[in-house]
Amino acid sequence: MNDNRLSRRISERVTVAGGELVDYVKQLIAEGNVRRLIIRKPGGAPLMEIPLTAGVAVGGALTLLAPVIAALGAMAALLAKVEVDIVRNGDDDPDRLP
Repeated sequence: MNDNRLSRRISERVTVAGGELVDYVKQLIAEGNVRRLIIRKPGGAPLMEIPLTAGVAVGGALTLLAPVIAALGAMAALLAKVEVDIVRNGDDDPDRLP
């Protein structure tokens, strides 16, 4: 087993317009290498954390996350901009989907 798997995670923060949030999150889920999403107010206060598991099929992930995506849509309607923290698997992580 490789104990350094946590150190191979890549994090980034992106600012997204509220109206584009749902489409952006769906795109990230479809990529398959995202482990966690944290939605934040522009000031940095967290609104929602969405953990994603490795190995979940894209169609299944979207179906399982339908209530979360609906909540994101409601939040997006109230906020002009949000920040999205994206935690991805590193390139050499064995759990990464092709």
